[in-house]
Amino acid sequence: MMVPFALMGLGALAAAMAPRLLSRSDWIDREPVLALWVWQCVVVGVLLCCALTMALTAAAAWEAVRGNVFAPAPKGVVEAYALSGYGPLAAPVALVLAFGAVWSAVMLTREIGRARAWRRQHRAELLVRSPALPGEEPSGERLVVLESDKPDAWWLPGATPQLVITTAALRRLKGRRLDAVIAHEQGHARARHHWLLHCSGALASGFPQVTMFAAFRDEVHRLVELAADDSASRRFGRTTTALALVELNEDRGVFGPCPSALAQVPQRVDRLLAPASRLPVARRWRLTATAALVPAVPLLVTLVPALRVLG
Repeated sequence: MMVPFALMGLGALAAAMAPRLLSRSDWIDREPVLALWVWQCVVVGVLLCCALTMALTAAAAWEAVRGNVFAPAPKGVVEAYALSGYGPLAAPVALVLAFGAVWSAVMLTREIGRARAWRRQHRAELLVRSPALPGEEPSGERLVVLESDKPDAWWLPGATPQLVITTAALRRLKGRRLDAVIAHEQGHARARHHWLLHCSGALASGFPQVTMFAAFRDEVHRLVELAADDSASRRFGRTTTALALVELNEDRGVFGPCPSALAQVPQRVDRLLAPASRLPVARRWRLTATAALVPAVPLLVTLVPALRVLG
C-alpha cells in the first residue's frame, strides 16, 4: 500500500504548504494571472492525489473495479502494485474518498445553481427597472443602462452575458475612465472568472476544515480583480484605471477610517498608482512550467510500479 500512502502524503503536504509558500511570495500581486495558474495547478494536484488513491484502493477492495482500472495492463503490472497487500483499510479509504468526490460534485452543482438563480433574479429585476422598448429583444442586449443614484457597473455572466452600468456611473465617469471600467468588466468576462469563483467557492464551502480551499477561494476573489485591473490598465493606463476605481467607489466608504467589505479597493488603487515591475519573462516561464509539473507528480508516483515492470 505504499503508492496510496505516498499519494495521500503528497496531497496533505501540498495542501499544508502551498498556502504558506504562496502567501510569502513577493510576486503574487505583480503577476495575478500567473498566481491564479499556480493556485489552480496546486488544487488540481491535491484533488488528483485523492482521485488516484481512491482508484487504487477501490481496485484493491473490489475485483470489478480492478478489472476496469487495470483492464489494458499486462498481468505483471497488476502484480507490481501488490493490491492484495492493501489490507482491510482499502475499502473504507475508497468509500471515504468516493464520498468526498460525490460531495464535491454536489457542492459545485449547488454553487452553479445558486449563481443561475441569482442571475435569473437580477435579469428579472433588470427587465422591471429597464424594460425593453417595443420591438426590442430583451435577451439580445449586451449593454443595459440602469437608472440609479449610485455609480456602479458589473458584468452579468450567462448564456447571454450583459454589461450593466448605472446612470450615476455614466454621469460621474467620463471618457477614458468610463472605458477603463468597461474594460475591467470585459476582462472578467473574457477570462471566465465566474467559473473560477464557482469552483473555489464550492470547495471552500464543501470542505471548510481544509484551510487550503478557503485560502484558494479568498485568493481567487482578490486575484481576479487584480487581473481585471491589469487588463484595463494595459489599454487605458494605470492612472486612468485607478482614478476610475476611486470615482466609482468613493461614496461606498472604502477610503475612510472604517472601510467596508470593499476594503481591497484602496490596495488596488495603490497598486495601480505605484506599480511594481513585472517578473522577467524567463522567470514567468519557469514558474508556469513548475506549476504545471505539480499535477504531474501524483501521476508519476502512481505509475512508478508499472514503469518498473515495463522498463
